[in-house]
Amino acid sequence: MQTSARLRAYSLIAALTLTAVLLSPARAAAQRSAVSQAYQLTHTAKYDPSPSPDGKKLVYITVTDGREQLFIMNVDGTGSFQLTRDDADHEDPAWSPDGKLIAFVYVKDNLEIISLINADGSGMRHLTPKSVKTIHPNWSPDGAKLAYCTDDDLAPPRKNDSDIQVIDIATGHITTLITGGVNTYPAWSPDGKRMAFRRMLGEMNSEVFVANADGSGARNLTNHPAFDGWPSWSPDGTRIAFASNRNSSYQIFIMSADGADVRLLANTEGRATAPQWGRDGARVYFPICKNVDFGYDCEIFAALTQGFVR
Repeated sequence: MQTSARLRAYSLIAALTLTAVLLSPARAAAQRSAVSQAYQLTHTAKYDPSPSPDGKKLVYITVTDGREQLFIMNVDGTGSFQLTRDDADHEDPAWSPDGKLIAFVYVKDNLEIISLINADGSGMRHLTPKSVKTIHPNWSPDGAKLAYCTDDDLAPPRKNDSDIQVIDIATGHITTLITGGVNTYPAWSPDGKRMAFRRMLGEMNSEVFVANADGSGARNLTNHPAFDGWPSWSPDGTRIAFASNRNSSYQIFIMSADGADVRLLANTEGRATAPQWGRDGARVYFPICKNVDFGYDCEIFAALTQGFVR
């Protein structure tokens, strides 16, 4: 047999022998049965998006070095940059109608104060008194006022009474609009004539209510035994997005401004809350948080309001 033919024969025998060894039942079973289980080691927390008036950017929260800091990114998720860097937490960001300011809750030590910062990260200033814990700021359509509520979680997990108040940005004058019980998450309608908000009805139920802009005439829109809340008006004022656990986990729903025609926006897994409409009304942005292995993740999602179109 020639040398080349002999080498080919030896190579074929070696290959067949190796295949037989590798495919033996014991070895094949060992390669299919893992000796351990992988778990997610890193976790991220990004939540509470608020669109800019031109619809091109989102301000949102990222937890970094143990602090909730404000970031801004493009609405496609690119171009993120950090807005705040101080040793405090910054919650509930809300972009002003003229795009120049961002309202948020400044949280440090025993303080929870409605505050303002310029959209470039400069000029931070506090608005509400240090003696009262205040949360969830929402701009009036003309940008002259901020609605907010007093903190309803002073001794969690039980809720305490909380009022919806309005502060005039120029004068600092504060007016209480809605009181009596637990009233949170105020949201002005685009025409400024109405205000949606969440009201607790007992310990096991919360509803989306709407009232006149002066706080009068409050009525229940959702009328459901689940926890409904986090209302957000569509730019044209005809619809309200909200979060609800009526299908077990929290998901985002959309209804007409009178409470009719309730529809699930998207099938999601995890805890979806705090929806915010894109400025053109074509999308709703919201965070989804979920337990993952030994940690907790929050990410920002978007859903088209008229169905998925590629």
